[in-house]
Amino acid sequence: DTLEAMVIARRALKEELEPVEIPPKPYDVLAHQIAGLLLKNRRLNFDEILEIIRNAFPYENITLEDLEKILKYMHQRFPRLAWVSFEDKVVLKPQRTKALFEYYFDNLSMIPEEKQFLVIDESANCSIGVLDEAFMAEYGKTGTKFIIRGSPWQIMHTTEDKVYVRPVDDPTGAIPSWIGEEIPVPFAVAQEVASIRGFVEEKTRIGVDPEEISRLLSQQYPAENATIMRAIGETIEQANAGIALPTEKRIIIEDWDEFVIVHPNLGSLANRTLAQLIGQILSDKLGQGIVVQHDPYRIFVQTLRTADSNRILEVLSELSEMQDQTVKETLTRSVVKTGLFKRRVIHVARRFGALKKWADFSNVSLQKLVTSFEGTPIYEEGLKEVFTKDLDSERLIQFLEEIRKGEVKLQILQTTGFASPIARVGIERVSMKTDLIPPERMQAVLVESAKARLLDETANFICTNCWSYSESIRLNNLPDNPKCPRCNAAELGLLKVGEEKVYPLVDKKGQKLAKAEERLRDQSLETAKLIGKYGKPAAIVLVARRVTAKDAAGILEKELKPTNKFYDLILEAERKALSKRFG
Repeated sequence: DTLEAMVIARRALKEELEPVEIPPKPYDVLAHQIAGLLLKNRRLNFDEILEIIRNAFPYENITLEDLEKILKYMHQRFPRLAWVSFEDKVVLKPQRTKALFEYYFDNLSMIPEEKQFLVIDESANCSIGVLDEAFMAEYGKTGTKFIIRGSPWQIMHTTEDKVYVRPVDDPTGAIPSWIGEEIPVPFAVAQEVASIRGFVEEKTRIGVDPEEISRLLSQQYPAENATIMRAIGETIEQANAGIALPTEKRIIIEDWDEFVIVHPNLGSLANRTLAQLIGQILSDKLGQGIVVQHDPYRIFVQTLRTADSNRILEVLSELSEMQDQTVKETLTRSVVKTGLFKRRVIHVARRFGALKKWADFSNVSLQKLVTSFEGTPIYEEGLKEVFTKDLDSERLIQFLEEIRKGEVKLQILQTTGFASPIARVGIERVSMKTDLIPPERMQAVLVESAKARLLDETANFICTNCWSYSESIRLNNLPDNPKCPRCNAAELGLLKVGEEKVYPLVDKKGQKLAKAEERLRDQSLETAKLIGKYGKPAAIVLVARRVTAKDAAGILEKELKPTNKFYDLILEAERKALSKRFG
């Protein structure tokens, strides 16, 4: 993660930004635009629609066939969104326009709205996370085991918006939970991380000491020598052991326990694409399901010893010899089975108006629902979204071509069953999502995350002594003992509202306030007592999610300084507040 951060920081300073990817011809947006045109026009011909649509960059290459697909859906849908004569190439506003108006105004935003279920630990009566509706629709049955926060849980029962679970010791058969989308690591970033490893390997092999390597890297990357030393520790360990390292031009394959670990540094999307292909081809060859996990730098193939690194090498060699179209067809066969694809289809179906926003899928087979959309623009758009947002088939095809040409080498490591140092890093990273990890390690991660989040918060501070000063300050920049720069008083109130709502408290000093302003004044006075007494730690607690001044006072009485225990107490208070909200 440190190497990744170094690369991102260097690229940001050099203004090497990621290119903006514009979705090509999104069908759901097109259907919505046609509906909007019909609200203003009773009759439109196909050419008029194409002329208007092609003025928008994403649709400059739209064809008549594309348009007819959408119009066919709008015509055949019930209730109908458009009446279409394909012979005369004319679109008419339907006689009954209620459905058209509802569809248009219910889908003004293309951002997917997704129902989430609060996961409650029944034994402790506290919330432990959330699951999205697509996961619940597919796996949310009583008795199902799944993994969340690195630990296995079993579903006891569900309600309309909650899932009650209990912890279990045996993770066998537990399904990794998936929710939302992670920000992907770009191909260029992953490749640069790999090139750093290659640089460290090269320097280590010729006898350059780690301190000098760190110094050389610090000249290129905005990081201190000590930070770089820690970041390249596993790389130096592996190089000193004489074990080949994965670089941008060398793919390492190794056996470990029940896994084969492949080290392609292709970034999140291309690695996910390769993982899907490896899983599909192995599954076809072995006649059984294969579990594949990935991160931006590695792919973990859980073969249960039915295949080894030599078999994976054969699969990669086979892939490199495939025609581009065959690669895409194999990938499509694999993708349509995934929860990722089903989730995309649900979002697209909502934007097409085919599913109500908060439709309950608890009694519906998600697979059957998705299959019912086959042959429609909804299914096709779902596939397009997966291929553009979740996968990178073009980058992968380029990578396979480099293998075929010999520009990228494949190499098997003989590690006698022990994971290489670089693989160990990945094992820990992936276990955060799928396997059991020690609770104390997970708690340490949560504490660091909470600390970074809270210190990054910005709040409005107002002096409750002179009422002449207010300022928006990021907590990371707040002094340990903040004071008013005008009157030097320590009684600064903290308000989690916009600046425009704070200004009246200063402007109307000594005057009559509106009721909403009186409430803000009271909050200012209440929080000012805590900040005046405890300083910055009080402000940190007060910006926590749904934590009241009373809750904050309780935390500060137990722990005065921002230690790990301090952040533990804040996390616990946030969990309790969340539980009350959904209670």
